Amino acid sequence: MTEKMLSERQGRVGIMTFNNPEKHNAVSFEMWEAAERILDSFESDPEVRVVVLTGAGGKAFVSGADISKFESERASEEAVQRYNAMVEKVYGRIYRFPKPTIAMIRGYCIGGGLNLAICCDMRYATEGSRFALPAAKLGLGYGYKGLRRYIETIGPVATKEIFFTARQVNAAEALRWNMVNAVIADDALETTVMGVANTIADNAPLTIATIKHSTVEILKDQAEHDVAACDAMVAACFASNDYREGRKAFMEKRKPQFTGT
Repeated sequence: MTEKMLSERQGRVGIMTFNNPEKHNAVSFEMWEAAERILDSFESDPEVRVVVLTGAGGKAFVSGADISKFESERASEEAVQRYNAMVEKVYGRIYRFPKPTIAMIRGYCIGGGLNLAICCDMRYATEGSRFALPAAKLGLGYGYKGLRRYIETIGPVATKEIFFTARQVNAAEALRWNMVNAVIADDALETTVMGVANTIADNAPLTIATIKHSTVEILKDQAEHDVAACDAMVAACFASNDYREGRKAFMEKRKPQFTGT
C-alpha cells in the first residue's frame, strides 16, 4: 500500500506531502493522524525551521475529505464528532505551529484543502490553481474557529462571498482577496517556495517564533490575550545569542549564523 502521507527534510525545511493523487489528495482520518505525527517530528527537530505543506500529483493541493471513507469514518454522530475533532486538532496545530508554515498549492484547493491552506502562515499558488469552499452546496455546518481563520486572513466580505456562492475562485481572484501571497508560474513554484522557505530559515528562529506566537495572541478575543507570554518571548530574543550574532554580523558586513539560542 502506498504511503498516503510523506515527509522529508531538505536542509532546514521540512516538507509534508498529502499523497493521494488518484483522489486529488482527498484526506482520510488515517491521513490526518499521520499528519499530526509528521508535525510532531518537525516541531521536535531543531534542524527544521520552516514547514512546507503540499500535495502530490500536480493536480491538487488537497481536495477535502475522502468521501469514499465516509461510511467507515463518519457514519454515526459519534464518528462524525471524532473525525471533526481530529481535523480541527490538525488545523489548530498548523495555525499555532511554532515554526513558519507555507502552503505550496498546485491545482485544486477545495473544502478541507482550503481550510488547511488558510491555517498556514503563507500561501503560494500556480496560475492554474482553483479554490472553493462548497459547504453551502452540501448543507454542511461550519464551525466558529474555522470561519474565524478565514475572516482573519481574507476579511469578512471575501469570506462571505466564497461561502455564500460556493463557487470556484481562480488564482488571480485569490490574489486580489489576499488568499495567497503570490501567484507563480507552474514550473517555478518549487523554486520560489523553497527560496522563500530558506530565506526564512536563515533568519533568527526566536524572533520568528515570537512574531508567530504574538500574532496568534493578537487575533484572539481580547479577554484571551496572554500578553505576558508574548513579552517574555520578546525579552528572550534580546537575551539570546542570536541577537548578539545579528548585531555582530551586521557590523562585520556578513551573513549571520543563527542557532536559535
